[in-house]
Amino acid sequence: MSNYQPVIGLEIHSELKTQSKMFCDCLNQSGIKGPNVNICPICLGHPGTLPAINRTAVELVVKAGLALNCAIAKSAKFDRKNYFYPDLPKGYQISQYNLPLALGGWLDINGKKIRLTRIHLEEDAGKLIHPKGTSPKNARHSLVDFNRAGVPLMELVTEPDISSGEEAGKFCEELQLILRYLEISEANMEKGQMRCEVNISLRPAEEKKKLGTKVEIKNLNSFRAVRRAIEYEIKRQSDLLESVHKVVHETRGWDEDKQKTFSQRSKEQAQDYRYFPEPDLPPLGNLVEMSGELAKEIPELPLAKRERFVEEYKLPVNDIATLTANKGLADYFEQVVSELDTWLKIKSIKDKDKLVKLTANYLLTELQKLMLSRKTGINKCQISPENFAEFITMIERKEISSSAAQAVLKEMFDTGADPSHVVEEKQLTQVSGRDELSKIVKRVVGENQKSVNDYKAGKGNALQYLVGQTMKASQGKANPEVVREILMEMLR
Repeated sequence: MSNYQPVIGLEIHSELKTQSKMFCDCLNQSGIKGPNVNICPICLGHPGTLPAINRTAVELVVKAGLALNCAIAKSAKFDRKNYFYPDLPKGYQISQYNLPLALGGWLDINGKKIRLTRIHLEEDAGKLIHPKGTSPKNARHSLVDFNRAGVPLMELVTEPDISSGEEAGKFCEELQLILRYLEISEANMEKGQMRCEVNISLRPAEEKKKLGTKVEIKNLNSFRAVRRAIEYEIKRQSDLLESVHKVVHETRGWDEDKQKTFSQRSKEQAQDYRYFPEPDLPPLGNLVEMSGELAKEIPELPLAKRERFVEEYKLPVNDIATLTANKGLADYFEQVVSELDTWLKIKSIKDKDKLVKLTANYLLTELQKLMLSRKTGINKCQISPENFAEFITMIERKEISSSAAQAVLKEMFDTGADPSHVVEEKQLTQVSGRDELSKIVKRVVGENQKSVNDYKAGKGNALQYLVGQTMKASQGKANPEVVREILMEMLR
């Protein structure tokens, strides 16, 4: 067991969903093909140009601050953060230093409050592109794409309250979900819309107030990378300290192929950036009034929704986690559940809880399969909540078999048709009459003597095979429970 305890804080950047960039009217367009398309003299830092503040970006950061229990500043300002790098066209970044938009706050992770230091607003840099097969160190030249330069970027900084890679990964996942619920960022890490930097040090386990030498790990682009990089760095620093070596205060990168961190450069201090107030932008006022209006727009957030779903719908915890991981899917589920009340009366069904569970099951299995195969989302689904509710009641009342239900759902998904129309048109009504089914079963038994002998010899799987053959012979219309009963009677 290590004698050292990890102390971890996160800095998370998220690109905001605005129509235009932070300080000009160039389009804020993620995933655009072709370099240097959405650019202008302002975001390229040409002499004589003046920036103008994107009000929507300010509102989105204030909304995030409210959702994360922050104190919204009465006033804030922008500052120049000075450093030179080829993807920073002005030679400085417009950011916020000592008067950010939001201070404090916290995020609940498995019952533990991870405190936030601040949330501020800044502009993104461009993107360096290195020749294929080379690294920044050995490349003889690099290309710069400024499409991303000037995109509004929210930076969230936590207190060093995190104690493991797993906890850091969960924090990032929950934050991503909140940003999506608020509709302020897609926060897709693989697309660079959310980028995580880790500050990590180790301290002697018995010294709770002492901090070790801090190392920063830059630009982690997946939850898995966040977890693995922290786990690796804890071991690396622990090994150094155990062997009486010093940990160097530096910035490190993460090598996904080698699954290890590597040294990049010595770590800059705040004074190295020579912050000073941005002279071309006015201070931000009226933030209290703005936050009062924006507070009315905060939706039910993921944690509250999960807790309510547990209480209200009595579903398994994993099902609730999957449903609420997509706000659109959770909303659609609740719309279907609301429509079930109408169909309960029409079809004289009493057990609503059973229908709710059946709804969740079909949403999370069969509908998800269709959406994945068509590469679409719930927002493009043509099945109305009313039709989905009717479809669920048809399954519960055994009007259609489980195999027919898949065919009906597929047709509904592709056309938007109501389920009763699909069942009638394709003649998929389930057959439960014993006389009609007995004739089909008798024929199947006669054509599958080997399976009959296997069943009589004690091979239970043979019965399931005969049920399947009967379902096939009935074109999926037979009631499998009735078929099983008839088969067992015939084969006694």
